[in-house]
Amino acid sequence: MANTLHELLGTGAADAPAIGAEGQADLTHGALRDFAAQVVADLNGFGIGRNDRVAIVLPNGPEMATAFLTVACGATTAPLNPAYRADEFDFYLDDLNARALIVMHDYDGDAVAAAEKRGVAVLRLTPRADAAAGLFDLSGDAGSAPAATGMAGAGDVALVLHTSGTTSRPKIVPLSQANVAASAAHIRTALNLTAADRCLNIMPLFHIHGLIAAVLSSVCAGASVWCSPGFNALRFFGWMEVARPNWYTAVPTMHQAILSRAGRNSDLIAAQPLRLIRSSSSSLPPQVMAELEETFGCPVIESYGMTEAAHQMASNPLPPAARKPGSVGVAAGPEVAIMDVDGNILEQGATGEIVIRGPNVTSGYEANSKANAENFTNGWFRTGDQGVLDADGYLSITGRLKEIINRGGEKISPREVDEILMEHEAVAQVVTFAMPHPKLGEEVAAAVVLREGATATDREIRDFAATRLADFKVPRKLLILDEIPKGATGKLQRIGLAEKLGLA
Repeated sequence: MANTLHELLGTGAADAPAIGAEGQADLTHGALRDFAAQVVADLNGFGIGRNDRVAIVLPNGPEMATAFLTVACGATTAPLNPAYRADEFDFYLDDLNARALIVMHDYDGDAVAAAEKRGVAVLRLTPRADAAAGLFDLSGDAGSAPAATGMAGAGDVALVLHTSGTTSRPKIVPLSQANVAASAAHIRTALNLTAADRCLNIMPLFHIHGLIAAVLSSVCAGASVWCSPGFNALRFFGWMEVARPNWYTAVPTMHQAILSRAGRNSDLIAAQPLRLIRSSSSSLPPQVMAELEETFGCPVIESYGMTEAAHQMASNPLPPAARKPGSVGVAAGPEVAIMDVDGNILEQGATGEIVIRGPNVTSGYEANSKANAENFTNGWFRTGDQGVLDADGYLSITGRLKEIINRGGEKISPREVDEILMEHEAVAQVVTFAMPHPKLGEEVAAAVVLREGATATDREIRDFAATRLADFKVPRKLLILDEIPKGATGKLQRIGLAEKLGLA
């Protein structure tokens, strides 16, 4: 089994397509391997070698994909969201101890100012004109010889990402070459990817879901990935026609946006059949799963991912095995178990904290002994998610421990309320969250987006919920919005939503 990105890049047939993009010829696996060797040599010339950290601030597209794949062969990648503000770039470049920053040749944003302030080398990326997708040249000042040159080893760090840090300072997650290679292989196996497959990537490539589940899993299967410039529901079906993919992976909010435009694109869906659709990074409502399967005529595979696991932990299997709506499937890479607060592994059917261990799991947060003591128990990583394994080994997540609403001692899972509200015929999207209450501590609130053309009042939706939920679980406050605020990766975020919506 491959233990490094360089070894993973050796999988595909030399003349088979690897990276695609609009208006460009596909980059083949053979050309990608040659290009990786060249990029690593170039980096060594800039004074950057193994385990040196290279922040990457690039727009979505083929260059972002190939920058990750090639830089990570010989250094440590640290992709950052291009939408960050100046103070965020300053924090992340400092916290990462970045040696270099890669930006587009014509980029003049806040990341460069932050890099110059911190003495971080700036490397400019220029896409090659009229060349295959993803090929580029790097320019910058030459540096002194790096401590270690050439291709990275299995124990070297391939990728560093920060946790989202909604409740505290973001934690640094270092993922080794072996972690990342194992996760890509796990996804390839779970989805039965072969050289014949082509993924349409619509996920942001500063996020582990896009990097590992779309790009790296495809490359390690000898398959190809077509890189969009970022998610756009209006352009999705046009890309389907151009890219001719047979699968894509996305977060639930993206699937819902795609479904809203699917009706007027039924001919295109029929002309370009998909083998599967993958969903991950947050809970997929069973109603959305059913609608996707009916619309696209293919299985929807819900998976469970997390940065600390280099993305994938569990996945629903492909047919003929059972897909269980509302479940994130069976262990698909690492071992998965349920643990109580005292560190005991519980029997199937018991509810507790989901824990994992395996070759794709980080060995620990960087320079954070407190977080490591809290999050690692007897070799298991504690995910912070509450869940239960059924008799068949399928995992259901009952909530994020930090997101469980504590209403005067009554514990409420927001996901349970979400699923009930989604059953209302007028509701397209919902997120249930805690809002402060002077006597109870927390009260149940929900934000809802209605289906196009549908009408319903907050009272009607609450009355509907009251026929299906215990009284204490019914949202006391229900807001009907045009759009629910989302995080940078398109995920709905419960923590901090009360504040954002003026309910705190």
